[in-house]
Amino acid sequence: QVQLVESGGVLVQAGGSLRLSCHASGIVFRLNDLGWYRQAPGKQRELVAFITTTGIINSATSVKGRFTISRDNAENTVSLQINNLKPEDTAVYYCTARRLTGQWEHWGQGTQVTVSS
Repeated sequence: QVQLVESGGVLVQAGGSLRLSCHASGIVFRLNDLGWYRQAPGKQRELVAFITTTGIINSATSVKGRFTISRDNAENTVSLQINNLKPEDTAVYYCTARRLTGQWEHWGQGTQVTVSS
């Protein structure tokens, strides 16, 4: 019913840039907050950025200035632009959605981002 599919994760050298995308179906896209999480090896899944239905953006302190989240309601997509990639950005990146504030309720399968030195 609900499906979120990420794309764009690749092996990239440190200092490079990458754009991740997530297409959602089975939800009223414009009525959902959207977010990006990541999970690095040995670490808990962490929220890196989210954007509300009204376009308000919140980002983790650790990624401010390098990560930019955006949404396109016409295309049912949420994107994450990552600049100046660092090895510590290596993780599986997941997109997520919620109709109401609280727990994120829908998840994509994840896309692997690997940053080499």
